[in-house]
Amino acid sequence: MESSGTTRRQATRQKLYEAAVTLIAEKGFSATTVDEIAERAGVAKGTVYYNFKSKTELFEELLRHGVGLLTASLRAAAEESEERGGTRVEALDAMIRAGLAFIDRYPAFTQLYVAELWRTNRAWQSTLLVVRQEAVAVVEDVLREAVRSGELSEEIDIPLTAAALVGMVLVAALDWQAFQPERSIDEVHSALSLLLHGRVSGH
Repeated sequence: MESSGTTRRQATRQKLYEAAVTLIAEKGFSATTVDEIAERAGVAKGTVYYNFKSKTELFEELLRHGVGLLTASLRAAAEESEERGGTRVEALDAMIRAGLAFIDRYPAFTQLYVAELWRTNRAWQSTLLVVRQEAVAVVEDVLREAVRSGELSEEIDIPLTAAALVGMVLVAALDWQAFQPERSIDEVHSALSLLLHGRVSGH
């Protein structure tokens, strides 16, 4: 059982993450101050420093937290699909949907994550690589099982295919939100599902 102190601290951290992610997505990391994060979260400035040593540490933990949630939702989707007796490809399909649902729920975090992924010389570059690998590894595991079970060809390059699937979901979801918001998650999912099943070529 968690103590009420721990739960309260987690709730405070959650508020700080939400404030930081929206501010940084709006203004960029450098332009966002700790004062603004505290104000947006409705806490005292000291509370930020009580929970995080610095703005950089807050940001690193925010990346870990967000990608941790994404990784957990991808893993849960794959496990649920397996429990229903689905194939590995169906598990990948369920993960695509879970990824879209996550991005739909946390759009500011996703924009931030994608923007930071392509910036270099950042203090948190190593943290970013670690958390990216966690999410991609979940997809790699399912791809590996699909090759083992004969569902997918042994010729596929597992690390690149996993990265391509994650990238496809991220970019398609951001495009959906920015330029095609009238579409439903079902429409976006079925378009990506066709790609996954290799049915775009019309065979």
